[in-house]
Amino acid sequence: MAAANAPIAMKEVLTLPSIGINPQFITFTNVTMESDKYICVRETAPQNSVVIIDMNMPMQPLRRPITADSALMNPNSRILALKAQLPGTTQDHLQIFNIEMKAKMKSHQMPEQVVFWKWISPKMLGLVTQTTVYHWSIEGDSEPTKMFERTANLVNNQIINYKCDPSEKWLVLIGIAPGAPERPQLVKGNMQLFSVDQQRSQALEAHAASFAQFKVPGNENPSTLISFATKTFNAGQITSKLHVIELGAQPGKPSFSKKQADLFFPPDFQDDFPVAMQISHKYSLIYVITKLGLLFVYDLETATAVYRNRISPDPIFLTSEASSVGGFYSINRRGQVLLATVNDATIVPFVSGQLNNLELAVNLAKRGNLPGAENLVVQRFQELFAQTKYKEAAELAAESPQGILRTPDTVAKFQSVPVQAGQTPPLLQYFGTLLTRGKLNAFESLELSRLVVNQNKKNLLENWLAEDKLECSEELGDLVKTVDNDLALKIYIKARATPKVVAAFAERREFDKILIYSKQVGYTPDYLFLLQTILRTDPQGAVNFALMMSQMEGGSPVDYNTITDLFLQRNLIREATAFLLDVLKPNLPEHAFLQTKVLEINLVTFPNVADAILANGMFSHYDRPRIAQLCEKAGLYVRALQHYTELPDVKRVIVNTHAIEPQALVEFFGTLSREWALECMKDLLLVNLRANLQIIVQVAKEYCEQLGVDACIKLFEQFKSYEGLYFFLGSYLSSSEDPDIHFKYIEAAAKTGQIKEVERVTRESNFYDAEKTKNFLMEAKLPDARPLINVCDRFGFVPDLTHYLYTNNMLRYIEGYVQKVNPGNAPLVVGQLLDDECPEDFIKGLILSVRSLLPVEPLVEECEKRNRLRLLTQFLEHLVSEGSQDVHVHNALGKIIIDSNNNPEHFLTTNPYYDSRVVGKYCEKRDPTLAVVAYRRGQCDDELINVTNKNSLFKLQARYVVERMDADLWEKVLNPENEYRRQLIDQVVSTALPESKSPEQVSAAVKAFMTADLPHELIELLEKIVLQNSAFSGNFNLQNLLILTAIKADPSRVMDYINRLDNFDGPAVGEVAVEAQLYEEAFAIFKKFNLNVQAVNVLLDNIRSIDRAVEFAFRVEEDAVWSQVAKAQLREGLVSDAIESFIRADDATQFLDVIQAAEDGDVYPDLVRYLLMVRQKVKEPKVDSELIYAYAKIDRLGEIEEFILMPNVANLQNVGDRLFDEDLYEAAKIIFAFISNWAKLAVTLVRLKQFQGAVDAARKANSAKTWKEVCFACVDAEEFRLAQICGLNIIVQVDDLEEVSEYYQNRGCFNELISLMESGLGLERAHMGIFTELGVLYARYRPEKLMEHIKLFSTRLNIPKLIRACDEQQHWKELTYLYIQYDEFDNAATTVMNHSPEAWDHMQFKDIAVKVANVELYYKAVHFYLQEHPDLINDMLNVLALLNPTRCYP
Repeated sequence: MAAANAPIAMKEVLTLPSIGINPQFITFTNVTMESDKYICVRETAPQNSVVIIDMNMPMQPLRRPITADSALMNPNSRILALKAQLPGTTQDHLQIFNIEMKAKMKSHQMPEQVVFWKWISPKMLGLVTQTTVYHWSIEGDSEPTKMFERTANLVNNQIINYKCDPSEKWLVLIGIAPGAPERPQLVKGNMQLFSVDQQRSQALEAHAASFAQFKVPGNENPSTLISFATKTFNAGQITSKLHVIELGAQPGKPSFSKKQADLFFPPDFQDDFPVAMQISHKYSLIYVITKLGLLFVYDLETATAVYRNRISPDPIFLTSEASSVGGFYSINRRGQVLLATVNDATIVPFVSGQLNNLELAVNLAKRGNLPGAENLVVQRFQELFAQTKYKEAAELAAESPQGILRTPDTVAKFQSVPVQAGQTPPLLQYFGTLLTRGKLNAFESLELSRLVVNQNKKNLLENWLAEDKLECSEELGDLVKTVDNDLALKIYIKARATPKVVAAFAERREFDKILIYSKQVGYTPDYLFLLQTILRTDPQGAVNFALMMSQMEGGSPVDYNTITDLFLQRNLIREATAFLLDVLKPNLPEHAFLQTKVLEINLVTFPNVADAILANGMFSHYDRPRIAQLCEKAGLYVRALQHYTELPDVKRVIVNTHAIEPQALVEFFGTLSREWALECMKDLLLVNLRANLQIIVQVAKEYCEQLGVDACIKLFEQFKSYEGLYFFLGSYLSSSEDPDIHFKYIEAAAKTGQIKEVERVTRESNFYDAEKTKNFLMEAKLPDARPLINVCDRFGFVPDLTHYLYTNNMLRYIEGYVQKVNPGNAPLVVGQLLDDECPEDFIKGLILSVRSLLPVEPLVEECEKRNRLRLLTQFLEHLVSEGSQDVHVHNALGKIIIDSNNNPEHFLTTNPYYDSRVVGKYCEKRDPTLAVVAYRRGQCDDELINVTNKNSLFKLQARYVVERMDADLWEKVLNPENEYRRQLIDQVVSTALPESKSPEQVSAAVKAFMTADLPHELIELLEKIVLQNSAFSGNFNLQNLLILTAIKADPSRVMDYINRLDNFDGPAVGEVAVEAQLYEEAFAIFKKFNLNVQAVNVLLDNIRSIDRAVEFAFRVEEDAVWSQVAKAQLREGLVSDAIESFIRADDATQFLDVIQAAEDGDVYPDLVRYLLMVRQKVKEPKVDSELIYAYAKIDRLGEIEEFILMPNVANLQNVGDRLFDEDLYEAAKIIFAFISNWAKLAVTLVRLKQFQGAVDAARKANSAKTWKEVCFACVDAEEFRLAQICGLNIIVQVDDLEEVSEYYQNRGCFNELISLMESGLGLERAHMGIFTELGVLYARYRPEKLMEHIKLFSTRLNIPKLIRACDEQQHWKELTYLYIQYDEFDNAATTVMNHSPEAWDHMQFKDIAVKVANVELYYKAVHFYLQEHPDLINDMLNVLALLNPTRCYP
């Protein structure tokens, strides 16, 4: 079943290891869970601690360093109970701590060890010792109170649970113990049930139990139930039951009838047993959880099985009720905390559909208010209504799931029922039932209230409302308002009938409550009317009320302007201003009119208030031109400037600068737009440039970003004010990165004669246009060349600078620049001087003047480009003589030597400082061999390969590659895309490797050929090295490689290599040959290296020739070889041959496979020989058991008797059962007799028709089941004497008596059965059943003995049963006698009158007549005598003296 459709939903809440709990502490003794609130774990490593896990926040466990033997968290609160054994004693010290208060609440020292303890309630701990159970309250200073002594059935039991019912009147203790000797793996469960009131205990067999409260129909008080689960093993049978019984039934009240059901365990779970039981009070379901993770779900009321499934693959050792969801928590060995809950959406459809139990489905739906049973409930309701069972129908409607019957139709249905006189109307019955169950809905409340109001019982309504039994509605309030206004207001409020509530508050003049209530419920009353009403009497109160309205969510319900007009109409200026200032604080655009209005009012009446408002800047949306005019009229010029929005207005005011503070004017410019500000600045410069220049510069500096730097520059340039431009840009330069601005500043400074500033800016600035600045400075021809040097040096114009200085005869600045400013640029200077055809002496002197600071590489490059490298010879030799190791110095010197052909080989091989790649590149076009020398010296692989390929120097290339021993280089030259690969390989094979004496070089070459996947070339190479008597002929690795390569590339050569080579890895190469399917070669390798097991495996597994394998095994005569041959023969079904081979191999390891194969092939004689060999090596029950079975199969019973007398480890019971099942009864008889299994022996002898022996064996077994089997077999064989012996031992058991009787009767052995029962009368253990059954047999088959039997044993008979038998067989006289003995005189009189010919006796009838209870029978007796015995009528009438004689006649 899919998990989504299952009636029980499982969810993993958390895993204990995920929050840091070590798996070794996830055990029954370390983990406790007293409720669904907390889990407590006791750890002993790495240190002693207690971990408390709050299930509301499980990922935040609380760990405390506590040493204790056990720890329990209180079910409800953060209270921790700890138990620890006192060292050196058997006493336990108990403590209780309040974790939140960090205080110890109680402690006690127990005189004996507590073996189990548990919170049985939030206020009570249950303590279990070896002999006694105590209760310890956490309140007060009381000590543990003794409750009861443990019963004998719990001795030596492990206590696993202790519970009490909610009233703490019933207690149950549960323990487990090892199982019976014949099935020790099935754990035995024991339970002790104790009644506190009666102070009595009852011992029962049970593994798990739990209490529950259940309300029996007709009983207003709940009944206490106990449910317990058992699994017992008796007489070879496993019985699993669930019981539900009532405890302490209430006298005179309906009681709960006992229920029981089977617990069905699947075959794989036969040794599983219940470990816990939880009862869902929400759904009245019983959860039975087993150790191996099975979950059984039963209905509490009927003990009906609802569901079964495995919820955990790991053993479960702890459970706890999850009361809020009607499920339970469980913890398994893996540390999973699982939550099982009822699947609300599927359980009712599951029960009604899958289980087809409609009644249970309806009950579940009612109990848990679950969906899925709507149609069933409606159908049941209609049936009850049709049967006029109104009370039951009312209860069903009240309990209907999800209130599907709580509708107006149902009320109308009850209203339509006619009211019977003197009876409660069905409608009131319905409402009364609903009130006892909970709260009425709106329609029900209205209908019930209408009845109550009509009867003037207002107090009932008040009580129901106080108890929240009625659902309030506007209609209900209207109804109640006719009798009570206050009560109606409460109903309106609860019903959220807002208009009615506001009207009620208005009637009471409680306006503030209207606002509060309207805000709470979101209602909008007529606030304008309310405000006018308050304004008439309390203006300040009206202001407060208006402000309260303005603060309401969603905005003020009355327009602010309307409110303001209301104040102004009454000339309340200050109140209006106060209101507007408060509500206009948000400064919203939609309040522009109101902002203007409040300013106008105050500018006319209180100008100072208006100025303060404007100074605060709290408004920004009013009519600014209007306010500007008013400010100008009021003499507030600054405010006017701030508010004018037209340029002519601004110009009109701003010309009066004499009346405006300069700083205020500067600040005002900041408020103008860019265009207006520039216009105003231009006007000021036009009016008076000299007087206004400073303020314009200040404005430009202050607002350059807003005005734009370019605009300001243009403004100054327009008036040719370089001084203003210089001062403005000087303040802005440090923050600007605009190249044009920096250039203009340099230009302005130069034109104003500020040479030092020009030098500073060209040196420090990074933002001017270097090209433009360079050109400007060259054109300006300043007397000081330093600004130009700064620009050219910083921005790479050194050649231009050099050319400028040289052509202008400023050689002093050239020397100064090279020597002092930047010697690193000397190569560029030298290059330009060479281009300008400067004399060499000046250049050489310039170079020598800065020789140690001069960069050699660029200098060489500059000279080399101009083919003037020899110019540097003196300079380079001077550096070398000074010990320079600069690579560029030596590179340049090498190039000069190569060009001059002055013994270049010596320089290339001996000089350690030059760059091989640079010099080699220089040599390539001049002499390739010199390039090879240079590249070899520097290991320039790529360059050397290229130059040798280009010039066909493959021999040099091959020698270099071999000597280099570089894998990457080998990969490159052996790449298939290398067009010169073949030439290189030829030189490597023919020249380079044969010349080499280095094993490392050979190894690297071979590895490279392998990596390049060149097997044929590799074989060619290896043959040349290995087979031609080179220095590496006997190399182990090379021989291995030669054979392995041949296996891969040329298998035809492999056998020749195997025969010619001796020093290779035989086992490994052989395995490779097998993988390559070269089986004969592999066989030859293994045989050559004496690897006989591997060799025979090749013959068996690959060549598949058992004959060759056998021949090879005879040749080598090794046990391991014979063992492999035997296994192969066994796989091929050659069982006899395989057994012979196993015997030769002396191999006992495969005895299980051999046994199976021998049994399948029916070769038991060979199997006997093999098993006798195996017994000498191993002691296995399987071996000895199979040997006995094999003896039996070949009818060697004597050997069986001899074998079992000798020491053996055979499982004789299993062997005997197997022989019995396969009809080998003679052998089975020997086994069962030897192990004294008399029950099985008896059955076996029955099969052998040895009935006397069977009876003797049954007597020893003394088992009811065995007696029955032997008895029935003797009956079938007509051995009635023996059958009677057996039967006498059976019929003393009440439960088996009827079975024996039926067996005899079904086979027609009536006389023998009667004889058996007659013999049973004299037994000491004879019981009522024997006497009764004999009476029934007499009634059926020997009626003549019936009356005598009844009279003799009337006190020992089950008279009702015998009455039925006599009635069926029509023995009326005996039936009458039995009725008299049973005091049923009415039935006796009726029997006599109906069957008078056989049953009537006058004296007897008179005795009966006076004892009858039904007076009607008196008259029938008189009529009977008048009709059949008129002569005795007077005698009868005397007996019936009280009878009215007139009744006897018509």
